[in-house]
Amino acid sequence: MEEMKKVANEQFDWNAYENDLGVYNQPREEIAEAYDKTLSNVAVGEVVEGTVTGISKREVIVNIGYKSEGIVPISEFRYNPDLQVGDKVEVYVESAEDRSGQLSLSHKKARQLKSWDRVNEALEKDEIIKGYIKCRTKGGMIVDVFGIEAFLPGSQIDVKPIRDYDVYVDKTMEFKVVKINQEFRNVVVSHKALIEAELEAQKQVIMSKLEKGQILEGTVKNITSYGVFVDLGGVDGLIHITDLSWGRVNHPEEIVQLDQKIQVVILDFDDQKKRIALGLKQLSAHPWEALDQNLKVGDRIAGRVVVMADYGAFVEIAPGVEGLIHVSEMSWSQHLRSAQEFMKVGDEVEAVILTLDRDERKMSLGIKQLTPDPWEGIEAKYPVGTRTMARVRNFTNFGVFVEIEEGIDGLIHISDLSWTKKVKHPGEFTQIGAPIEVVVLEIDKDNRRLSLGHKQLEENPWNEFENQFSVDSVHEGTITEMTDKGAVVSLGENVEGFAPTRHLTKEDGSMPVVGEKLPFRVIEFSKATKRITLSHTRVYEEVRRAEKNAEKADKKAAAEATKSSVKKINASVEKTTLGDIAGLAQLKDAMEAAAKAQKAEKSEE
Repeated sequence: MEEMKKVANEQFDWNAYENDLGVYNQPREEIAEAYDKTLSNVAVGEVVEGTVTGISKREVIVNIGYKSEGIVPISEFRYNPDLQVGDKVEVYVESAEDRSGQLSLSHKKARQLKSWDRVNEALEKDEIIKGYIKCRTKGGMIVDVFGIEAFLPGSQIDVKPIRDYDVYVDKTMEFKVVKINQEFRNVVVSHKALIEAELEAQKQVIMSKLEKGQILEGTVKNITSYGVFVDLGGVDGLIHITDLSWGRVNHPEEIVQLDQKIQVVILDFDDQKKRIALGLKQLSAHPWEALDQNLKVGDRIAGRVVVMADYGAFVEIAPGVEGLIHVSEMSWSQHLRSAQEFMKVGDEVEAVILTLDRDERKMSLGIKQLTPDPWEGIEAKYPVGTRTMARVRNFTNFGVFVEIEEGIDGLIHISDLSWTKKVKHPGEFTQIGAPIEVVVLEIDKDNRRLSLGHKQLEENPWNEFENQFSVDSVHEGTITEMTDKGAVVSLGENVEGFAPTRHLTKEDGSMPVVGEKLPFRVIEFSKATKRITLSHTRVYEEVRRAEKNAEKADKKAAAEATKSSVKKINASVEKTTLGDIAGLAQLKDAMEAAAKAQKAEKSEE
């Protein structure tokens, strides 16, 4: 039965049947020709305009007037999420029919063929275009614009800083072309440029309504180390770090957070520069106004060290209320020291109020006042004549500063270091940090100074030296130092003398050297100035003088003896007679001898 039906269908003349029914009264060829005339002639490789007739999850159906409709992947329309049926789109004809007899179209290729012209046209006309953000890249995003990969800098995405770039990927947004490099075909687009014009208009409106002291609500837009930027609804204002809180603020993040809604007060604004200075702390009363009215000078308070400097420490006794402890108020000691030696930031300290000025909002504090002043009762503790130990703190050309105890200093004058040694600089006698025994000589309580001595620990040896080193006494000494004016001579363990240069020449005419031992004669002794003047030349000069004196004495004695003999002879002559010739001869010889002796004595003189 089925085979009979199949044969009947194959033998049936459908054209004759249709003609008999009056369906077609023209030949089939003519009808086909007329139908073809109603269709557009499609050339492969052309860009034509079509109409969207259908949209599915994967494809877009486009009618370009051909006998069959074309299919375009919907991924090629990612840049235009608002695509609807009826929209006109440009497509590139890849082939009239594919393997399934379907018209093959490409919207992406159509865009690419005209993309460069479209991009340049958009830049010239300042046109707003749509683009699809494909992915992130270094410094910004890659945007599909007319099939061209354009660069969207991070700073051009929005007017506010972007913290998360990934939220923009796979989004379609409106852009403006802001720059084109014709040589390298690089395109830069901006979304920020679209909203800046609107924001500028908003800024003008907002700025015109601003008044100093006005309180507004804003959103924390950006936080920097120096302050906080707040969005006031189209215009930004800055809260400087010093206007965030009455207290110390190390970083604004301690006070506010990003995207936080806060109330601010307008402190100042500049219409020309569009700058607005905001304040947050001004919305609350100053802490000094809430400070306990019963606080007064002399009271003890507790606080926390918030800032350190070489000259002192700032202590916060309440948020926004600080006092300064100067380094001089940290210890009774007079020595210059750094505040860091006493405390550090974060320390909880107790102090005494020294000054309090509520009008100027200033307070000075001290911590040394928590301990007794060591100078109170100093006369009873260290009366004149007291012997005690001290520590060397500092040198000067005129003496040594020592510390007896914390806060009690004294000066040993260079002349009070030794009775006998000539000290040119204290460094020759002691060293910094070394202990030294002293005697209290004088107390100056007003200036907090003690006059101290070291040599007074021993009896003044110059009382004994006065007898030991009397003028013209001779002593053996050792030359310890040579100067332009003479030599320093050691006369023993604790005594020195000075020999001028003209008194140093030795008997052979040479000069002595350091370390040489020689006899010295004391030519001057001064107990008041503690000075012994010596001479080596006087030693051998005195010996010579003594020898000459002895020789003169001998000669004088001989002359006296001769005179005595002459007198005796003369006396005896008077008793003799002229006839005694022998007697006359002896008298003559004696007179001649006496005359020679007198002549010789005169020549020596």
